This record gives sequence, C-alpha cells and structure tokens, in this order.
Amino acid sequence: MNYKKLFSKKLFNKQIFKIKAEGIGVVEIILILVVLVSLVLLFKDQITSIVNQAFTSITGDAKNIIN
Repeated sequence: MNYKKLFSKKLFNKQIFKIKAEGIGVVEIILILVVLVSLVLLFKDQITSIVNQAFTSITGDAKNIIN
C-alpha cells in the first residue's frame, strides 16, 4: 500500500472538505441538547442563585437611577 499517497495533502484536504460539506446531523444535535440539559439540571441551584443576584442588582441600580 502506498502510504505517501494515502496521507498526501490533497487527499487529506478532500476528506476534510467532504466532512464539512455533510454538516451536522440530527444525532449530533440531540447529543448536544442532552449534554446541555444535563448540565442545567446538575447546576440548577447555582444558576438560579446567579440569576437572582443579577436581577436584584439590576433592580437596585434601576431604583438608584430613577431616584
């Protein structure tokens, strides 16, 4: 087997362009969504705390601007 031809730049570039042209499949999208949902469920309390602190800060700053 001719390994130089198999691993040549031209063949490698063609394979990369072929992969890019196919795009993202449904399975990949579902896996990404599963990972995101599991991370949200895992860090639910921390996310809630950060959002509550942000809204408290925004509300306080808005009251300062109005007064």
